[in-house]
Amino acid sequence: MKSKIFLYLFIFAALIALYQFVSTNNMQKSFYSDSESLKDEISDLKDSLQQSQLKMLDMQYFSLENNDDALAYYDHLNLKNPTRYIEDKLLETNEKRGDNPLIPYEGMESDFKINKIKIINHKWLLADFSDGKYWGDLIIKYELKNDLGVDFTLVDHLLYTRSN
Repeated sequence: MKSKIFLYLFIFAALIALYQFVSTNNMQKSFYSDSESLKDEISDLKDSLQQSQLKMLDMQYFSLENNDDALAYYDHLNLKNPTRYIEDKLLETNEKRGDNPLIPYEGMESDFKINKIKIINHKWLLADFSDGKYWGDLIIKYELKNDLGVDFTLVDHLLYTRSN
């Protein structure tokens, strides 16, 4: 009787050990496959991040902040941020009553005002304007003078037409 109990205990212990072995083996395979899929995802994310960084660098190519030659024109003026200064001066033209004087169109829904500005270099900038419903783009030549005055000259303009 005692020997049968030991035999049953031995068989039970062997079954538990077999179960533990198979379970651990399956868990190890699962962790390995999860780790491989995470490595693939990390690799994809690194590629995506690198592509995003390249796009960002490409978008910043035509930018006063990243153009040392153009910024050299303003070294003698002791401006900390020439881009912001020029943008502020251009936005001041919005403060006049009615349409912005640089925009050669009359607002249809309200007054045309400049919204967004992109300083390309030390001579040119791009601007977006809108009256709330209609919008367009401007190419503006500017000159930042030694007395910190800024002269703006409209080079070209475009008003988008709405198609209904």
